[in-house]
Amino acid sequence: MKLIYNTLKLTLFVATIIIATSCHDLLDEPAENRIFTEGTDYTNTNDMKLPLIGTYAEFQNFAWENFPLLAVRGDDVNAGGLGDQQDYAETDKFNYNKDYWMYNSLWQNMYKDIFTGLSAIDEIELFKVHASNQSIADQYIAEVKTIQAFSLFQLSRVWGDVFLPTSADPSELLVAELSSKDEVMQYISDLMDEAIPQLPDLHPNKRTDIRGGVTKYTALAMKALANLELKNYQKVADATSQIISSGKFKLEVDYYNLFKIPGKLNDENLLELQYSDFGQGSGDVKGYLFAFFGPENWTPKVAGAGSGWGFYEPSLKYIKFMLDRGETVRLETSVLFTNRGIAKIKEDSKYSTLPAWITNTTRSGDRINDYNRALFASGKHYLPSDQLTAGRTDYGTNKNFIVIRYAEILLMHAEALTQGATGTGMTAVQAVNAVRTRAGLPSLSGVNNQQVMDEKYAELAMEWGTRYYDMVRLAKYSELSYDGRTFTESKIFLPYPQNQVDLLPVLGKNQ
Repeated sequence: MKLIYNTLKLTLFVATIIIATSCHDLLDEPAENRIFTEGTDYTNTNDMKLPLIGTYAEFQNFAWENFPLLAVRGDDVNAGGLGDQQDYAETDKFNYNKDYWMYNSLWQNMYKDIFTGLSAIDEIELFKVHASNQSIADQYIAEVKTIQAFSLFQLSRVWGDVFLPTSADPSELLVAELSSKDEVMQYISDLMDEAIPQLPDLHPNKRTDIRGGVTKYTALAMKALANLELKNYQKVADATSQIISSGKFKLEVDYYNLFKIPGKLNDENLLELQYSDFGQGSGDVKGYLFAFFGPENWTPKVAGAGSGWGFYEPSLKYIKFMLDRGETVRLETSVLFTNRGIAKIKEDSKYSTLPAWITNTTRSGDRINDYNRALFASGKHYLPSDQLTAGRTDYGTNKNFIVIRYAEILLMHAEALTQGATGTGMTAVQAVNAVRTRAGLPSLSGVNNQQVMDEKYAELAMEWGTRYYDMVRLAKYSELSYDGRTFTESKIFLPYPQNQVDLLPVLGKNQ
């Protein structure tokens, strides 16, 4: 990894611009990860891939606190109560503290990835002038642009108006103006139009050089997501139609294991964060801190397997929604039940009798015991103890983190068509029924937009804040006002982190 990191110029984050002191030592950046380019021989084009690899390395080194903050505000998920992250729990209730360390960390982490990508593009361009096959350089640049698009997309959904950096020099932010959310999403769409022709026409898991790396279809997915935020439904349908018509993607039959070790680099996945323990019970491991999502107290099938922190739980509203639909595999996969949680469901006389399969023991044989912080835990972030490599004990070790999957493409496609767009590959009802069939539900004879949104709720809960951003985009604010929460339009965006306002005054003017 030192070779990867030492090929990019990460003299990007000068202390006066982006880097601020964090309260959490997991955020410290090792000195070996600082990259300098003095003495690089750009005529040696065999090294041209190294800046790209560095970009992937930075993307895969996704800070654990990013996702919880991106995903906690929907009616599908609650922040686990109690503990030392009260401002996280308050964020879930739409009470925002601009001084909360997670806000500043998310901002830093996303912009760090963006500037890393801009630096990588500069480096690739320097190699490109010496390359005999310049189309390879163009592909590498397109891959970097797609990864950048992901970071910009997340930033703008969280904060709305944000910076659109144009160079690898972060000092430009001192004088830059903010771009509106619509401008950011249009920029992403246009950026993907630049990238798509340069990218491999493959499923990501068919790439042999960087397995699971960005392809044409990853960029099409980002274009669809950006245009969904713009409510440009025809462009959504145009992008999703290409993905569907390619025939390169399919829904995984085994929904339960899609989110576990067998789901790594699955035919359903268009983008995922990849981790590994290299098949060894000790030594190096590249992993995500899945403990954040896990139950604080369990009796694992494999003795000694570590538990989690209990900070992220499926909502009771979501569980009842799924029970009303007669959901089985999607509910079982998405929710880990405790006995205390089951009792809470039964307090509602409508649910006094639950299906026999709802129990505090998973089908994999792990027992989820009661704990104070939450009633339930997220099954999509759960790895059965018997899927851990022998010798590994940390919760979720070796599990990948899915970012975009084909089920979301199908449902975005259906959403766009029910909003008046035209498309190819599948009709709206065919796309919805494909997802429902995998879930063991009966097919529908037709679908309207509300049915599509219900299907997205059922299918994509606990994933990347999809439900929250859908309800915000459609102004269905009443859905987010649940269990004592009150959501209003003024709560859509988080306040800019105070650390960044202090450094970049334009943020304060736009607060």
